[in-house]
Amino acid sequence: MPRFNPLVETLAAPPIPSVFAWGNAYDGRSGPMIDLSQAVPGYPPHPDMLRLLGEYAASRAYTGYGPIEGEDSLRTAYGQHVAETYGAAIAAGNVHITSGCNQAFICAAMAIAGAGDAVLMTDPYYFNQETTLAMLGIKTRFAACDPANGFLPDVEALASAITPDVRAVALVSPNNPTGAVYPADLLARIYDLCAARGIWLILDETYRDFLPLGAGRPHDLFGRPGWEDTLIGLYSFSKSFCIPGHRLGAITAGAGVVEQVAKIMDNLQICPPRSAQAAVATALPLLAGWREENRREIARRVDALLATMAGAPAWRVGAVGAYFAFIGHPFGETPSARVAEKLAKEAGILCLPGSYFGARQEGYLRFAFANADVATIGLLQDRLNRFALD
Repeated sequence: MPRFNPLVETLAAPPIPSVFAWGNAYDGRSGPMIDLSQAVPGYPPHPDMLRLLGEYAASRAYTGYGPIEGEDSLRTAYGQHVAETYGAAIAAGNVHITSGCNQAFICAAMAIAGAGDAVLMTDPYYFNQETTLAMLGIKTRFAACDPANGFLPDVEALASAITPDVRAVALVSPNNPTGAVYPADLLARIYDLCAARGIWLILDETYRDFLPLGAGRPHDLFGRPGWEDTLIGLYSFSKSFCIPGHRLGAITAGAGVVEQVAKIMDNLQICPPRSAQAAVATALPLLAGWREENRREIARRVDALLATMAGAPAWRVGAVGAYFAFIGHPFGETPSARVAEKLAKEAGILCLPGSYFGARQEGYLRFAFANADVATIGLLQDRLNRFALD
């Protein structure tokens, strides 16, 4: 009998469908389902975004193969956007467009590590990144983030966990699953650590456009001399433009990394979706004001969640920011999957168990609160206060 690749066969099934199955079993007893599961924008795309997608999709110009690295228009527009965001000299040659940020991560990982090498991650971690490394035969090391410190990485813990086989440190900020925003000075210290050890820093900033109001620049790393030899930045257009189904992400890196990623992409997909790239290239400057208002809306949802959780004192907010909150449940050693399943089936609250993000996270649940508006978030308080396991 033919055999499967054991690196794939031993992976757990994709987690989101299992959580949706819990939601499908909900009978509506507590009111409409509050979906805090998958990170999807809780508001529609701008009409101009839909118009542009339609216009470019109907054009014959985008029906053939395109450049492996991405459309010149989007590479240029996004390079200018990154340069403005960070106050750094970033050009189109520093950009490689991918089909979503998960693909950006797998390309980055394959470009810098092979089977038997290792990548250092934080604990908790984003599960798709951990499983990506596992199926590539790349080992994972973990540095625990202290809940008492808002789940921020500890530089000393990272330094201690860097073994000779570690090729990179992989971070997500604002973080998935916790929502924690890593301060610029912390990122600078981690960058310095990676540079000193001669390893890469892969920094996933998918939720960068939803930093707290007044946060300023996320960091100054793209302005560092020689940053191309240490930093690989990842990004997603899905959340900011509300188009996750069109699968567009980006890598910002040195020309050498872009060259290696192009080799990988030629085998993975040849080129990213072309009409969507053209649409986003036009929308980046056109919809800047709309995107800023969405940032303000997410900030309002953060405030609403904090106010709601203050009225449910048995539950605790471990960290919150951008799209996510990591919520401590009040049921001691009870597995987080059991808590999440019962919340979905009986309280109509769909969320992800902390265990999906690391074995040490059983006491937590991930709330993707950006999916819900302020009024819906307010409904959580009563449901959480009335919820019981028995």
